[in-house]
Amino acid sequence: MREHAWRLGRRAARRDATTVAPAGGRDADTLDVTSDVVLAPMAMRDLPAVVAIERRVFTAPWSRRVFTDELAERASRVYRTAWVRSEIVGFAGLMLVDDEAHVNTIAVAPQWHGNRIGTVLLVDLVRTAVERGARHLTLEVRVGNEPALALYRRFGMAPVGVRPNYYPEDDADAFVMWAREIDAPSYRRRLDEIEAVLGRERAGNRENREGRDAS
Repeated sequence: MREHAWRLGRRAARRDATTVAPAGGRDADTLDVTSDVVLAPMAMRDLPAVVAIERRVFTAPWSRRVFTDELAERASRVYRTAWVRSEIVGFAGLMLVDDEAHVNTIAVAPQWHGNRIGTVLLVDLVRTAVERGARHLTLEVRVGNEPALALYRRFGMAPVGVRPNYYPEDDADAFVMWAREIDAPSYRRRLDEIEAVLGRERAGNRENREGRDAS
């Protein structure tokens, strides 16, 4: 996959999965990731904004045509956009093959990094994959991309192999990561805990806002 994004690159150049920015991005003390961020199915009308983020995030961006082709594969694809108010701030997609879900892409606009939007998108992808019958989750990520690796480990993913020279722009290697049995109750509890952490962050942000307002 790709770098601040998560992508398996079926028709395009291979990418890294995610460049995870530290907490504290745009409006970090006011954004409520559990209510201010709204996810919706990606639509054709969203593509100008999606492609604009794509070009800012990736060194080998997908074209609008690739996204159009992906959206046409309705039976085997799931694509989401993340909105804050009237602005698309990120997107994500996966490919379903038998009982496996391949994360194709997750990207967040650079000015919105650090607000856990990627985490929200990935939780949604995994839950949707399970609803669609997936039992296992996989992706590729650049070797040495420690922030992304930490995020994927949080989702129970582990490296099972290496693809040498996977990224054509610099011949970097990629880890192949898997999470097995994502339909099991134990994995559902893992997702619940990730969402609970997001909820606690929401409560903390609210308290900070109220404290400033009272001062």
